[in-house]
Amino acid sequence: MIGPNAGDLSGLTIDRVETFAVALPTLRSFGVSGGAVATVGTPSVRVLVKVSAEGVTGWGEATPIPAWTYETSESIVTTIERYLAPAVLGRPCWDLDGVSAAFDRAINRGFSIGAPLAKAAVDVALHDLLGRALGVPVGVLWGQRRQETVELGWMVSGQSAAEVADRVAEGRELGYRAVKVKIGLHDERADLDVVRSVREAAPDAPLWVDANQAYSASSALRMARRLAELDVHAFEQPLPANDVAGLRRLRQDSAVPVALDESLRHPSDLATFVRLDAVDIAIAKVQRSGGLTLSRRLCALAQDSGVSLMGSGLTDSDLGLAASLHLFAAFGVDTPVDLNGRQFVDSVYATGETVLVRDGVAQVPTGPGLGVEVDEQVVRELALDVLAQRAS
Repeated sequence: MIGPNAGDLSGLTIDRVETFAVALPTLRSFGVSGGAVATVGTPSVRVLVKVSAEGVTGWGEATPIPAWTYETSESIVTTIERYLAPAVLGRPCWDLDGVSAAFDRAINRGFSIGAPLAKAAVDVALHDLLGRALGVPVGVLWGQRRQETVELGWMVSGQSAAEVADRVAEGRELGYRAVKVKIGLHDERADLDVVRSVREAAPDAPLWVDANQAYSASSALRMARRLAELDVHAFEQPLPANDVAGLRRLRQDSAVPVALDESLRHPSDLATFVRLDAVDIAIAKVQRSGGLTLSRRLCALAQDSGVSLMGSGLTDSDLGLAASLHLFAAFGVDTPVDLNGRQFVDSVYATGETVLVRDGVAQVPTGPGLGVEVDEQVVRELALDVLAQRAS
């Protein structure tokens, strides 16, 4: 929808922020080293955010994964409704930098960024709103779009070595060329067996592994030597996020390039790792970094610092998927990325033209804003009162 102020955003101010915790169908089970992320038979909850400004609306998404980080569906809803929304009501919707500063005053950063998933949902919704107000996609707002497609990786997680080949075959049949493997769910030997089975099932595939902070420095070094023998292209977040000394040592001695994800909540975190020469690859992840505003800063810093850039997501539904695609296309991330939401959740709220994925390649949306049309009636029908449910 193009609002009454199309072409002139100067007077368009935020007048409402709404949250909807929605239960989406889960297509496959999925786990990380911290625990389950999605379970077949149990709905996957996503918190959708609608921001309104004088008749123009935009949508964003938060993906609560307590097994990955501390934010829950309950905390995201209350953080937005009680802290972030009051901080931005009445502000110009174009002032993304001012909104980011207001967020930090409402929920301080602490050791790193505070409540990034909640902040990301509002920030992404504002980008969607701005694009819709002007009738242009997000990349046009930025004046930055270096590619029209983004290759996705097929996720393999939680299976034993005997089961992995079937999971890889499923992705290959759907046209996916690259594979990402979650490790750290078992001991080192079992993890290596899983990766070896994936490599045997996909001998020519770009392959990277993600430990989600599961290893110690010594075990990660042992794993890196073995992973190199299996032609693994990147070793993602092997150590705890704040183990800067361990990651520096690992980066110096690892036989596989070390990629950082959970360590890079804020662009200043990346600046620290760059100064210490402790990072090979920076992972861009919209929700982890509090939205598109800070993610753009992180990506620009990585490229200006000569650090390789890869992309990832949080099993996002289509709103989060689209936001990530706009970001990765803007910075020309031409390696396969981990945007695996389509594997695990069904975005039943999305109508009409949405993100097209064919043979493991996603088309960057070209519609206004994020380019995803949301059926608000479906959203309201799926909405849960997560605070009342927890209280009962």
